[in-house]
Amino acid sequence: MIRRFMQELLKKICYIIVKIVYRVKVEGIENIPDNEGVIICGNHIHALDAPILIIMSKRQICFMAKEEIFKNILFRWLGKLYGIIPVNRDKKDTEAIKKALLVLKENKVLGIYPEGTRNGLEKGVKPKNGAVNIAIRTKTKIVPFSVKGDFKPFKKIKYTFGEPMDFSGYKVNAHDKEVVEILTNELMAKIVELRDKDEKMNINITK
Repeated sequence: MIRRFMQELLKKICYIIVKIVYRVKVEGIENIPDNEGVIICGNHIHALDAPILIIMSKRQICFMAKEEIFKNILFRWLGKLYGIIPVNRDKKDTEAIKKALLVLKENKVLGIYPEGTRNGLEKGVKPKNGAVNIAIRTKTKIVPFSVKGDFKPFKKIKYTFGEPMDFSGYKVNAHDKEVVEILTNELMAKIVELRDKDEKMNINITK
């Protein structure tokens, strides 16, 4: 009860601050189901893109994040308060996977950045297959999203959510690394498409 109260109180306070300072706009949030477990996957461009999304969402989002952030006492407290799952990126973290599966079993929202690091696409980092693996294993849909903005005060930040992607039909391919990589690339392509949508619209308008 106390934890829930603290979660809501902090979210309300931070929501006001975020709306004023960052002029956040969210599109397509209705693509996230209201009462079922779902995975959301997006591009990762700033340390604040996950916290701000947690603040803006009506549903609780439990993001998977590198365990290094838990070395900071404040971040560790906030992480536990909001169900952030620490991940050891140097090995296959089975404990983190178990916690992620529990989030979905409890019909919550699991947040994963397939890039595994900030601006991984620009750095040419190969996307991680974890999100698709979990989606196939649990027959859970993935809702792709993009985030745009430089996270400077009083400049707009935009989150755009796409339609859910259903990989449940690939259950028999769960252990086929090549198939999983292809599906992961499809997911990343959708994220990039959402990210670049506005630019394409502007080009079409000016033609």
